[in-house]
Amino acid sequence: MDTEKRVAIKDLAMDLRLEIVYMPQESDIYVESAELNRPGLQLAGYFEIFSNDRIQIVGKTEYNYFAKVDSEKRAEILDKYFSYDIPALIMTSGLAATPDFIEYAKKYNRVLLRTKMNTSKITSKLLSYLEARLSPTTTIHGVLVDVYGIGVLIKGDSNIGKSETALELVQRGNRLVADDSVEIRKQEDHKVVGTSPEILKYLLEIRGIGIIDVRSLYGVGAIKNSKTIDMVVYLEAWDSTKYYDRLGLDKDYEKILGINLEKLVIPVRPGRNTSMIIEVAAMNFRQKGMGYDAAYEFNNKLIDMIDKKSNDDE
Repeated sequence: MDTEKRVAIKDLAMDLRLEIVYMPQESDIYVESAELNRPGLQLAGYFEIFSNDRIQIVGKTEYNYFAKVDSEKRAEILDKYFSYDIPALIMTSGLAATPDFIEYAKKYNRVLLRTKMNTSKITSKLLSYLEARLSPTTTIHGVLVDVYGIGVLIKGDSNIGKSETALELVQRGNRLVADDSVEIRKQEDHKVVGTSPEILKYLLEIRGIGIIDVRSLYGVGAIKNSKTIDMVVYLEAWDSTKYYDRLGLDKDYEKILGINLEKLVIPVRPGRNTSMIIEVAAMNFRQKGMGYDAAYEFNNKLIDMIDKKSNDDE
């Protein structure tokens, strides 16, 4: 897992097609925060609380207010503002970078960018871009399938039949997200989202056949580019000496990027329809999310029955 991530401002400017007003040439500049800051208070002269580690966004509100500040005060504020180690300042809505902004950006070697997009649009694009680039990520060996709207990460030992199970799930109307390698990133709303590496996208490896293109064979309705992972299914060879939960009362979890995901262990042996079992597991997971747990209902009925029998015996 990448614990420390950053984005080069040059890459950000190129990817989002931002106009470069001024950028120092002698050093690379990076941003490590996915948050943004609108420096209205700073342009008013208040610096006690200043998130200078974030990309700065100057829109029409800040720009028009600052235009009314007298030149001496502007110089004092800009000198202090640009003395902070800000990653970059972006002017929105095609606002012109005035000479004093450029002067102090050059003095302190700060990046000054501009865009014709309005503040709301560029803010949305920046947040999406930075979240995707800076979110914690990891790569897991397994298969990710969208089963009835539930993101199921299928794991297990090599040769256990993960890809074959995924193929059967696709044939039953579900959607493949990734096979063999699942790239996972953490979102701020405490979710983990899985995608496929670009080179493996839409592909499944079936031993005895080779590589197949699911999108070409089954159509675009059989694939999905990304999916929130809701549960983990671990396939293992049936072990007659091992205890397997028969009621569903035992809860097991797997932690991915700090998020606990419900985990089911499904024993595999000839005659068991693994894909159908996974479909049922996904539907049961959804039902529990809606407030109904069949295992607990059965357990409560059993306890009531035992209590009633004990009272009758008395």
